[in-house]
Amino acid sequence: MPVLESTCSLAKLAPLEAVLFDIDGTLCDTDPVHHYAFREMLLEIGYNNGVPIDEDFFVKNIAGGHNEDIAARLFPDWDHEKAMKFMDDKEEYFRKLAPEQLKAVNGLHKLCKWIEDHGIKRAAVTNAPRPNAELMISLLGLTDFFQLVVVGSECERAKPFPDPYLKALEVLNVSREHTFVFEDSPSGIKAGVAAGLPVIGLPTRNPEELLTNAGATFLIKDYDDPKLWSALEELEKAVAT
Repeated sequence: MPVLESTCSLAKLAPLEAVLFDIDGTLCDTDPVHHYAFREMLLEIGYNNGVPIDEDFFVKNIAGGHNEDIAARLFPDWDHEKAMKFMDDKEEYFRKLAPEQLKAVNGLHKLCKWIEDHGIKRAAVTNAPRPNAELMISLLGLTDFFQLVVVGSECERAKPFPDPYLKALEVLNVSREHTFVFEDSPSGIKAGVAAGLPVIGLPTRNPEELLTNAGATFLIKDYDDPKLWSALEELEKAVAT
């Protein structure tokens, strides 16, 4: 237990004011859906000489990224309008696939109830386009839970820059000293850390080492992880004392 308390503590955040969540891979495991959509659409245009992109390529070049950055990485020789049209079409394809395939990360609704019961503010902070973000939140039954949805493309800079998280702090009117973040990608973790926030990482699809190297405070398997609930219990005790 002493090791757990020293490495997985949130007590310094007491009293907790807000919890901020990424969406893709953090609220629900969307990477397989995004990977499928990209793979199929890239095959249609003969990308990579017709060889389907694999999981490793997806993690390195796409997962957690902002569409502008992904497009520049995938299509360095394309003009901006053509590249973004591909990305928009891919997002539309994702939205068609999502309703049949999205499931909440284990324990998510239990955690959301804890947050509501404690009167803690909450926001979703994402690089996903707003239509995707709102669809996923709706499919998970969390439309009434989130008080704010911050979208990277609507900020001056998207993740991995801190701007989306700084905007969430500003709009919610909360302190970074009393707020923490849930993220699943190195890009998102870097954004949270750059905003001065502790970040709990979920290695939903990304390797644990990448999340740790990006600066995650600690990692949890999912929202049922005893490490998380021990940290929240410790936080409650810190508030009580």
